[in-house]
Amino acid sequence: MIYVIVGPTGVGKTKLSVALAKKLNAEIINADSMQVYKGLDIGTAKVREEEKEGVPHYLFDIVNVSKTYTVYDYQKDARKKIKEITSRGKNVILVGGTGLYIRACLYDYQFQEEGTQESFEELSNEELLKQIHTYTDQVSVHPNNRKRLVRLLNRYRNGETEIEKKSEPIYEFYMIGLTTDRKTLYEKIDARVDQMVEDGLLEEVEELYRQKIYSKAIQTGIGYKELYHYFEGKCTKEEAISEIKKNSRHYAKRQYTFFHHQFSVHWFETDYVNFQRTIDAVLESIHRKEN
Repeated sequence: MIYVIVGPTGVGKTKLSVALAKKLNAEIINADSMQVYKGLDIGTAKVREEEKEGVPHYLFDIVNVSKTYTVYDYQKDARKKIKEITSRGKNVILVGGTGLYIRACLYDYQFQEEGTQESFEELSNEELLKQIHTYTDQVSVHPNNRKRLVRLLNRYRNGETEIEKKSEPIYEFYMIGLTTDRKTLYEKIDARVDQMVEDGLLEEVEELYRQKIYSKAIQTGIGYKELYHYFEGKCTKEEAISEIKKNSRHYAKRQYTFFHHQFSVHWFETDYVNFQRTIDAVLESIHRKEN
């Protein structure tokens, strides 16, 4: 059985995934498009070794940050890991916030060739348009039509290759979403960014900048692209940190929109005071489904 845990940053996905893995005889596969990259640790809130509590974790730190890792690559790697884990009689927990990765893994998505569709969930519409303008000045798509902007940028990046989407899932899975009210979520996001800075985010990004790495992960990754602007002298440190918080909040909104529209999610309110209550509620829901 595959259990999928989705939701924006700061709602407790990592903590829930480890707790469920220990209860459900499961191992964990990453479904965050930034956490596949080596060296992007603090800015992606990557799970730390001590947080894993001995539970096997896969598809973290598998790609050099200077390389490009596509949803096509993820689909192959995730399905291979699912096969390996289930062959040992274990369940699978897929955890992360990248909706297209999750959908490409679980559903009958067929790619014509490598390097096809990316979701660009981290980019705003304005940023999508700016990247399209690096290829052409002739853009007829309205700036508010996000779907067409994403499709157009994919075409310029990868030629005319398309992704064929089919609606049928190829696995049995149960999708769990963690949520909280908007005010609390935004407070958590802002606090998390402040903690990242305290934990050494600027030093992490400065090292990448010093190495002159300008890969797709850096250009699109929240926390990295903003601090590159700071190191390039385009803004102050305070302005960059403020932009990280703003972009993180906007990304969380887009994540919710994607998950609500694309999946049938069983949503649970995160209890920050007593997280065990959240764990118990999720386990009860899973047991009801199984029985």
